[in-house]
Amino acid sequence: MARRIPQLLIGLVLYGIADAMMIRAALGVDPWTVFAQGLSHLTGIGIGWLTNIIGALVLLLWIPLRQKPGAGTVLNILLIGPSIELGLWFIQTPPELWQRILLFTGGLLLLAVASGLYIGSRFGPGPRDGLMTGIHARTGWPIWVGRTIVEVTVLAIGWLLGGDVGVGTVAFALLIGPLCGFTLPFFRVPEKPARMPRADADDTTGTAATPVVAAAD
Repeated sequence: MARRIPQLLIGLVLYGIADAMMIRAALGVDPWTVFAQGLSHLTGIGIGWLTNIIGALVLLLWIPLRQKPGAGTVLNILLIGPSIELGLWFIQTPPELWQRILLFTGGLLLLAVASGLYIGSRFGPGPRDGLMTGIHARTGWPIWVGRTIVEVTVLAIGWLLGGDVGVGTVAFALLIGPLCGFTLPFFRVPEKPARMPRADADDTTGTAATPVVAAAD
């Protein structure tokens, strides 16, 4: 626990900063951020605060899907949005294209690390990831099908509202999976192994106790 809580908090804050880096790079962002950008153009509310609101609304969709949030799910909603706003406050869009490419690349790599940190802490998935697994559990569809339907929908709505769709959106879609495939196992906090009874724990007569064998599920 001494490692898991700091890892969760650091991961969520870094996730927001990484998102802000990619937004400021102005090369295109992930579908959910495109959606938040579009709503920001429509409402005038900051992207970070809309990320909080969208996360809370997505969490409500867990109810019919019978998903149960963890502490990480709630903190995801509370911390990522303010971290985006903080990042947007001190990061500005560079004037040169090569600088923007470097900023986007750094943001993408940092987001993969942040995802590994907060997911690897094992406090529950974010609201959007839980939505995908909930759709899978209730419908039997492969996770990629549910994810594609949801993310194409929010991407299209966000783009129609003026969200930033570009080469960065494509790069995110192609690279974030392989990058997280490396960071998730690297940062995952190992679960404590189940305690096995000692062979001589009940040996009061000089004969070892009969070992306990767990039944297969």
